[in-house]
Formats: sequence, C-alpha cells, structure tokens
Amino acid sequence: MPLDKVKAPFTLPKLPYADDALAPVISANTISFHYGKHHATYVKVLNELIAGTAYEALSMEEIVVRSATDKDAAAKKIFNNAAQAWNHEFYWHSMTPKGGAPTGKIKDALEKDFGGLDAFKKAFSQAAVGQFGSGWAWLVKGKNGALKIETTSNADTPIAHGGTPLLVADVWEHAYYLDYQNRRPDHVAAWLDKLVNWSFAEKNLT
Repeated sequence: MPLDKVKAPFTLPKLPYADDALAPVISANTISFHYGKHHATYVKVLNELIAGTAYEALSMEEIVVRSATDKDAAAKKIFNNAAQAWNHEFYWHSMTPKGGAPTGKIKDALEKDFGGLDAFKKAFSQAAVGQFGSGWAWLVKGKNGALKIETTSNADTPIAHGGTPLLVADVWEHAYYLDYQNRRPDHVAAWLDKLVNWSFAEKNLT
C-alpha cells in the first residue's frame, strides 16, 4: 500500500480507476461523495490533528498502530481519522472493474479454509450484512496463516491489532446508500460477485 511509507502531510491518493469504473455496482455519484468528500475529509483532519506532534514523523500505518493504544485524550481523534484514511485506501484497492473469480494461491487458500468460493461468499456476506451500524467486513490472514473473516466497527481496523488484511468491504451507509438505500444485502452480493480484486488479495496473502 502506498500509505505504508508516505509521511505527513498526507494527500488524498488517486483512485486506481475512473469515478464511473465500478458502475453499476457503485455509481460515480457515490464515488464523488465517498471518495471526494468522506475520504478527503479524513485526510485533511488527520493532517490538522498531527501537526506539531510526534505523530507527524510517522507513516499512516504507524500512526494507526500507535494511536490505537495511546491513552492521550487527543489520540482517539487521531486514530479515527488515520484509521479511516488507511481503511479507505485499502478499500479502493480491494475493488477492480474487472472483478471475477480468484485464481492461484488465493483460490487454494479459500478452498482450504472455507471450502471454496461460494462458501466464502456466503460467510462473508453474512458477516458484512450482519455488522451492526457502521463498519467494515474483512478477509484476514490469521497468525497461523489461515484465512478468516472479521468485522470491525466505525474506524477500527485489523492492523491496529496486528492483523493482516487481504480485502475489505465498506458497510458504512455512505458506501452504498445512494445506490441501494437500505438494501445492504444487495450491495454486498453485487460487490462480491463483480468487484472483488482477487489479485490484490493474493498480493497481500503472499
């Protein structure tokens, strides 16, 4: 991920595709608000919060990890904005306009740990749809190397807990509401069928 090594002041990273490339699953209208407003605001506020602090010398990932356990009163705001900026960057790369079926090592891992792609999709969908309120659904590589599905609330992220994420689906309402209203299950199903970037997942796996 580019943000692993970039230092402050942070800038909004470019999307890996055009605004309308994920349509009709995710419209250009949704991207304009989600990326152009929400993600951009997290980056802007983070820069303001860390200016003149020790966090200013760290990478985005380092800020997330350190602020997650920092007991200082200001650290919670820093964590929320840094983690959301990191999560969104990871999310954009978790999708591709040419989503399809997994191949290679990631396919083998899904078969080993879930029983195949269909079983993974069912389990992932249940987790993503069942996440209460705002949050994220992740495919993660566990410390034993096995794949597992996790959900996090609000800005929380596996990297704050030593996890290794492979993919993430955003289930905050701003990620889908303009296109699907309250139909989160329909959004998640379309996301899994048409947008998952399995090449990105395999890169993170290996």
